[in-house]
Amino acid sequence: MIPELFKIGPVTINSFGVMAMLGFLIPTLLLRREFLRKGTDPDFANGIAIAAMIGGFLGGRFYYILERWGRFIDHPMDYVLTGAGLVWYGGLFGGIAAVAWYCRRNKISFPMVADLMAPLLALGQVFGRCGCLLSGDGDYGPSTDLPWAMSFPNGIIPTTELVHPTPIYDMLILFVIFVFLWRIRTRPFPQGVMFGLYLVLLGIGRITTELFRNTKIVFMGLTMAQSLSIVLIAIGIVLIVSARRNHKPEVAGSTT
Repeated sequence: MIPELFKIGPVTINSFGVMAMLGFLIPTLLLRREFLRKGTDPDFANGIAIAAMIGGFLGGRFYYILERWGRFIDHPMDYVLTGAGLVWYGGLFGGIAAVAWYCRRNKISFPMVADLMAPLLALGQVFGRCGCLLSGDGDYGPSTDLPWAMSFPNGIIPTTELVHPTPIYDMLILFVIFVFLWRIRTRPFPQGVMFGLYLVLLGIGRITTELFRNTKIVFMGLTMAQSLSIVLIAIGIVLIVSARRNHKPEVAGSTT
């Protein structure tokens, strides 16, 4: 693994940071194209990306602190003044809230933006999980003797044991989700269906990959991520059903 790519003087360029940057930059460029396709000012994509970045960081950090509230109360600066400690689900909720605020402030349809972002969120996550793999941040699974097992002796959280390379599993699932949603994005779905599909597929994928992680069981045999994934699946189904029920198809031959 390569946690540190290179140094420029005193500045260290980390592999996770580079992947995170690509995970924002490439989806933002694609979102600009999607805005053009929809006849919307593509510059809004830049503001949405910035809002998602800030909201995602704050949400991810808040969730991380919430999970460790007792230790945070004792040593708050250890959790505030650090580059570590970002939980993805917190980042998702924080990013969505920030983008919703930006859309409302700029009078852009949030459901439209959410649908356009659905495949791009999955693509951004592919880069994020690649960063987890390259940095060896401990997001791998238990030991295994499968042919594709890996060790992470130089990772941020090192192990010489052969383990499940769970970030690779995530990357494969998320890339399939991206390709699927990208291919169907131009179909005339009611607003909300694409984002609902993303939530459902994301939840199913995370429930699956949690089976190959060293994660604590917290509720009815489920990890926290699996529990939240079930909530996401439920929200996604509600969005899809509601969007279809509220959709009013155009009547053939009608005029405006």
